[in-house]
Amino acid sequence: MTVPPTPGQPQSPDISIEVDRVSKSFGTLTAVSDLSLTFSPGVTALLGPNGAGKSTLIRLLVGLERPSTGRVRIFGGDPRTSADTRSKVGIVPQQDGMFGRLTAFETVHVSAVLSKLDDAERLAREALQTVELDPDMTRSVDAFSKGMRQRVKVAQALVHDPMVIMLDEPLNGLDPRQRRHMISLFNRLGSEGKTVIVSSHVLDEVERFGSHVVVLARGRLAATGDYRAIRSLMDDQPARIRIVCDNARTVGAELMASGLVSHVEVVAVDTVEVRTVDVRTFRVGLTSICHKLQVALSEISPIDDDLESVFKYLVEGPAR
Repeated sequence: MTVPPTPGQPQSPDISIEVDRVSKSFGTLTAVSDLSLTFSPGVTALLGPNGAGKSTLIRLLVGLERPSTGRVRIFGGDPRTSADTRSKVGIVPQQDGMFGRLTAFETVHVSAVLSKLDDAERLAREALQTVELDPDMTRSVDAFSKGMRQRVKVAQALVHDPMVIMLDEPLNGLDPRQRRHMISLFNRLGSEGKTVIVSSHVLDEVERFGSHVVVLARGRLAATGDYRAIRSLMDDQPARIRIVCDNARTVGAELMASGLVSHVEVVAVDTVEVRTVDVRTFRVGLTSICHKLQVALSEISPIDDDLESVFKYLVEGPAR
């Protein structure tokens, strides 16, 4: 049995965002279909494969798109028509959308000035320090790495101290240490009473955002609730994972012999794709095998096609 979607319900003090029977179509394409759900303070992970409708939903939530049907309310206000409502929201879009010739400080300072903040210079510096960027850097943002630009966008979203923060795939391009810092930051903001919505298409990533998850599949609400409850529905669904390492064939053979995987496919000299039903145990075992074989491990990544099958399972149930 899947976790049932949360029905639309009247605004109450513990609900910050209400989505009531919202659909969005672009011509003949329906990107979001009849969604009804609510968001409360804390961190909510918005999970779905690429093309599931996550970015469209975020744009609807912040008022950048008008619903074809239904309505969105943030603290009871319409983000499309209420400037006061919009002032309570910060957004980190998937696209960069920054003026490349500006420095990080200038970029965030412009956002602070446009938000009519007192002491905009101080607040811009503090926002950059929050995301571990030096406000005194003189390089323009078009010379930044993907990860650095992501952090500038987060600083822009936080500079006016919004009550609602929406982040569309914010961890793309970040190295492991930066990812840990950002996840810690999002959880801290949630614990302070802010409503933080973080979208991702990576199942393993979502567990670290917090316990509450909203799952989208093909523009529809597939499930919502506690991560552990949703994860338990998927335990019998094998995940397919790509491994890039030295001597991939030998590593794949060791994984198969150890029982950590049920299938191994060698796709290149340095790449194998495997199937496993226990990702956590698999990762620990893979590290041990690579250490034993003295093999350099370059990449472990889920494959989106299999993530899509997870959502198909949530929507349709196990294959007969």
